[in-house]
Amino acid sequence: MLTIHAAEAVLGAPEGADSVAVDGGFVVAVGPYADVTAAFARARVRRWSGLITPGLLNPGARALLETAYHPDPREADELGTEPLTGDAVAALAPDDARWGASARRGLQRMLRHGTTAVAGEFTRPSVRLAVSRSGLRVHPPAVTGADRPPRLDPLAGVRDPAELRAYTGRPPAAGDRADLAVFGVRDAGELAETGAAVCVATVLGGRLVFRAS
Repeated sequence: MLTIHAAEAVLGAPEGADSVAVDGGFVVAVGPYADVTAAFARARVRRWSGLITPGLLNPGARALLETAYHPDPREADELGTEPLTGDAVAALAPDDARWGASARRGLQRMLRHGTTAVAGEFTRPSVRLAVSRSGLRVHPPAVTGADRPPRLDPLAGVRDPAELRAYTGRPPAAGDRADLAVFGVRDAGELAETGAAVCVATVLGGRLVFRAS
């Protein structure tokens, strides 16, 4: 469905560009709201408060999915809600099926942080299958962020707005796959300061896969 995502601004786009039109899983236009809506008068409009960006790359995804266990909500009383690592995972000794279920939950948590691409070579069969079915793009192991601990928020520890490009790529443009995120901030400086925990929405291949309540 032809959809226009409109917010306060689009990261990296020319001044005044605050809207992205999406059709068939691809970006078809980026520009000021008045221009984009005039060009696509029949489009559904989703209005967001914040900054539209390309979806984020999480460079630590392999560790997050293959060495960290994401508890099921039904396990919260016993295991808590945060990812388990190290000795806690060793004691749990998940089998491959359990690793796959953990990976699916981890991928959902990544989507809630605006992630639409992951980096790494996934070796556990059930994890590899979960990643493949998620629709997230898979990149080769990343150099960017390799010196930072793997985190669900790929922007954790980023303070310089100039560093954002390594996680977002270039600004969205017509012809790109419609992988987008919306963050509840006004500009790149605020996004670098707050990180991806302020994600408002994630669009993966043109589909709205996360919306903050």
